[in-house]
Amino acid sequence: MKPVRFATIGINHNHIFGQTKCLLDAGAELVGFHAIEDDLAAEYAQTFAGVARIDDKRRLLEDGSIDLIISAAIPDERAPLAIEAMRAGKDVMVDKPGMVTLAQLEEVKKVQAETGRIFSVLYSEHFENRATVKAGELVAAGAIGEVVSIAGFGPHRLRASTRPDWFFERQRYGGILVDIASHQCEQFLFFTNSNTADVLFARVSNRANSHAPGLQDSGDIHLATNNVDGFIRVDWFTPEGLPSWGDGRLYITGTQGAIEVRKNVDIAGRDGGNHLFLTDREGVHYFDCANVPLPYGQQLLADIRNRTETAMPQARCFAAMEIALKAQQIAEGQHNG
Repeated sequence: MKPVRFATIGINHNHIFGQTKCLLDAGAELVGFHAIEDDLAAEYAQTFAGVARIDDKRRLLEDGSIDLIISAAIPDERAPLAIEAMRAGKDVMVDKPGMVTLAQLEEVKKVQAETGRIFSVLYSEHFENRATVKAGELVAAGAIGEVVSIAGFGPHRLRASTRPDWFFERQRYGGILVDIASHQCEQFLFFTNSNTADVLFARVSNRANSHAPGLQDSGDIHLATNNVDGFIRVDWFTPEGLPSWGDGRLYITGTQGAIEVRKNVDIAGRDGGNHLFLTDREGVHYFDCANVPLPYGQQLLADIRNRTETAMPQARCFAAMEIALKAQQIAEGQHNG
């Protein structure tokens, strides 16, 4: 079977390394990459030895042998690039956020519908986290009955001195709910098997970084479907002493049990990440999810070949960003501190 061929355009966030590895591990072929920043290009070329750096992105977009374009460009540049790539006949996989305004979302949706290309956002806190994947399997199998509430927490370490200028520019990164909480918005839709949710309340603030007025260092969303309530909390307050960039957590309450996922670290002492705790009628169960397979990469390649939607339904991909963008809009209307 002929491998899916892909190229990279825009490597401004280091999630591009995970995106690339995800596809290579699934059997895709990396053809080349385009980046205007010499330092970022050098690191990418060193990591993926032998990949050619292409001086003009049009050479990649116009190459008929390339099936897929991936990108972790500066967030406000991702939607225009995706539109350009889809119009050139390519499928697209970008880092989150896929776009930073509702206007960009509408334009991407329009072009995706017109071209029939795949537009996918690699929500890594779901698709690259084995414990979250396992939680999906357990919920689908009825391990906790019907889902009634979900709470997702996405704390991150700021490491301000290592961040590029655009990281502190609200119009470029989209705001904290768009930038980070889109992860949790997608997971809420996934675990509730929904393509829409109502934002009941949202707030953002800058609590401890007055020297960077464009930065939002904390944010919350309260959301719901007809049957499930949700809460999302994200921030940039992970302490330096934590042996991870953030203590990501997911709580799923069902009618017959509950799941807690500790995505990156167990502060009680177990090594590594990918910890899952299930409480049901029989007792408390611990799952070490370190070896749970991650299906997203292979599913996306199959979708490219077969024009299917097994990796993530297109509607959910867009809906997750729509919820995050609307929550950001609501939060900034209520609170701009």
